Amino acid sequence: MLSEQVGGRVFFSSSGRSLSEEDQISLLTVGVDIGSSTSHLMFSRIVMERLDSRYVVASRETLYESDILLTPFANADTIDAAALGDFIASQYRAAGVDPGTIDTGALILTGLAVKRQNARAVGDLFSRDAGKMVAVSAGDSLEAIMAAHGSGAVARSLRESSTVLNLDIGGGTSKIAVCAEGKVVAQIAVEVGARLVRTEGLPPSSRCALAGGMADRLMETIQGWLPAGLHIDCITVSGGVSEYFYEAETRDFGDLGSELAAAVRNRLRQWGVRIESPEQRIRATVIGASQYTTQVSGGTIYVSPLTTLPLRNIPVIAPEMDLDRERIESDDVAKAVRESMRRLDLTDSTTPIAVFVPWRGSATFARLDAFCRGIAEALGNLPIVLASDGDTGGLIGIHFHEELQIPNAVVSIDNLELREFDYIDIGTLLDLSGAVPVVIKSLLFPASI
Repeated sequence: MLSEQVGGRVFFSSSGRSLSEEDQISLLTVGVDIGSSTSHLMFSRIVMERLDSRYVVASRETLYESDILLTPFANADTIDAAALGDFIASQYRAAGVDPGTIDTGALILTGLAVKRQNARAVGDLFSRDAGKMVAVSAGDSLEAIMAAHGSGAVARSLRESSTVLNLDIGGGTSKIAVCAEGKVVAQIAVEVGARLVRTEGLPPSSRCALAGGMADRLMETIQGWLPAGLHIDCITVSGGVSEYFYEAETRDFGDLGSELAAAVRNRLRQWGVRIESPEQRIRATVIGASQYTTQVSGGTIYVSPLTTLPLRNIPVIAPEMDLDRERIESDDVAKAVRESMRRLDLTDSTTPIAVFVPWRGSATFARLDAFCRGIAEALGNLPIVLASDGDTGGLIGIHFHEELQIPNAVVSIDNLELREFDYIDIGTLLDLSGAVPVVIKSLLFPASI
């Protein structure tokens, strides 16, 4: 299953060995959630099994859930990176995990935390220190998708053949995701959260009035945004406020958590849609970050030299190439790639660019040769990074070196679905399986950061 939205997707593409291929891959994953209200992390062990030509998630075991930290800020506009770093390091020690043993995962900045002045620097710093394949991502769209997965709403929609709305309410924002047939089909975010307003000195009546106004705005957003005629079968609530919503928390942390939960509960009951308990509440996003795998490839790859990997934050272009025709013209391929590079202002790039290849038709020598010559002409001296949606990654990659004998580094992977404005991280080969982890994400930091 493949979400139509951007963010946080993890794929694996096998090395395409022809004689013996492992039936299972075991991965140590981490999810780190730095939010506007709280920060925490989780370590999991995921077992992936081969099904036909793909790997699918067979099981997930939670190895360690960190303490939940109120996100530290040096001032109103700056995350306290030192305090946050000490917390993350202490939780790695408590879990007994060496960052170098992490296979894959995601560190995400969510809610209003992503708008802090040093958000990008904090994310990049911790992703480098947290393991060899931990990607930093940010943005409400990504968080909505991860929360929907981690809360169990996506799985519930498939298991019960129902349409599930997951409402993730945090300190600064609320994320709404609609799940159907085992995937997130739509999502939106609104600035409604428990820690948007300082509550010191406010009488109970004012706190309740503020929370009621937020709940009204949230319901107006939901009901005004949902497509006409769409029937929601049930609602699940996740995020920090969900601890109060499901009456698992009663303490007062100096915010509107309790009041907002009560107001939202009241309005959801008036709406009349069935309310169900999620599989995870406050930890939904971090679980989604650590296990968010939507498709796994068992096709072929080509990487040469191996030291080319890992690659991080590679922008994706999706040239409009007519690969359905019997005869491929190399000049047309080169022109399409250059146009995509120009459109995304990548013409003068000195770092790798990933080209999405929607390969169609047979992989004859003539068609492969024309295609590869066009790619090589357009990319010049850049490393050639290709991601196909079929099983042609190995054939395409080999052609560059064996037939064209170009000196460029080549990374050609397959069975992925990418779009322009995606970014990808490609990890090093995993032991034994010969697979490479690929994290597809969005980097939606404010431009001023």
